[in-house]
Amino acid sequence: MRASLDGGMADRVSSAAVTAQCREIFRAWGMTTEHARVTAERLEYADLHGVDSHGIALLPLYARLRAENRINFRPEPRLLRDTPVIALIDADGGLGQIAGTRATLLAIEKARAVGLAAVAVRNSNHFGAAGAYAMLGAEAGLLGMAFSAAWDAAIVPTHGAEARFGTNPLAFAAPAGEEPPFCFDVATSTVAIGKLRLAELHGRPLESGWALDGSGAVTTDPKAALASRLLTPLGGTPQLSSHKGYGLAALVEILSTMLSGASYCVSRDREKPALDVGHFFMAIDPSAFRADGGFEADVAGMMGVLRETRPARAGQPVIAPGDPEARAFADRSVNGIPLPQTLVKQVREIAADCKAAWLL
Repeated sequence: MRASLDGGMADRVSSAAVTAQCREIFRAWGMTTEHARVTAERLEYADLHGVDSHGIALLPLYARLRAENRINFRPEPRLLRDTPVIALIDADGGLGQIAGTRATLLAIEKARAVGLAAVAVRNSNHFGAAGAYAMLGAEAGLLGMAFSAAWDAAIVPTHGAEARFGTNPLAFAAPAGEEPPFCFDVATSTVAIGKLRLAELHGRPLESGWALDGSGAVTTDPKAALASRLLTPLGGTPQLSSHKGYGLAALVEILSTMLSGASYCVSRDREKPALDVGHFFMAIDPSAFRADGGFEADVAGMMGVLRETRPARAGQPVIAPGDPEARAFADRSVNGIPLPQTLVKQVREIAADCKAAWLL
């Protein structure tokens, strides 16, 4: 056991058991066997790579959305447009992992044929960790990109006092030959809502620039920040270039929402149960540009140079994008996923409620 971030204790559970438990619950909720498998695998990616907020920990959120009739657990995604280079998918209100996986694999297939491809998705839902999709591309030897909008506004535009974007994540992954892939997976907010909750739980002030109070002023009080739910764009304050995160959030919104025809979060019809989230995926075949493997070698070389950078502080080496996820995978694939007791209790209650087998 080890202490967990929420102050409880965490047991290590094999990833196979965690993934099987997710599958069982998804099947009990009405998903087909294939959809349950795909969705559980995207959650497994997050748990194995240290993105704890986007693995099995999502089940309580999905249970709430299910209770609110916000998710179609028997979706029939369909192609609305399809050319050699692009496609548009209607997710039929299902969880984003279903259409997101299909879109990513379709982009990979098209990019292998023509060098580059993009697939947009509309009428979708929460899709988990963006890196799970970008890494599918890298594992296939391609550059993978994933973007997603959100249904709940949280990011405040620079100089604003109201939220206008969700946390709008983006991810980019590139193969590096025999080395672990380059992987950059971030939200476009300075921090996640979860960090505000942790600060409140431990009685700690927030870092200045993480969040705003109801008047739009920077606050270090986690209670005020949680009450307002106003996150700053990546960068924090105007003095620290929050306009860059603001612009990135807008870029993700345009690619995910306006291009696909999904609903922009602040203008979505709140009376309708469908969340109508939009995603955007892209794949590029590096061999279309360099057929000799030089791209992968150069990416690996760049990552090596980054790791060899002289550190500013002894004991805190420079890491390359993707290193934390690779280290977490190496540990957790052998030693299991750390699950806080509080989360296990929540998942047990969810399983009991839907009469799913208990496997943890």
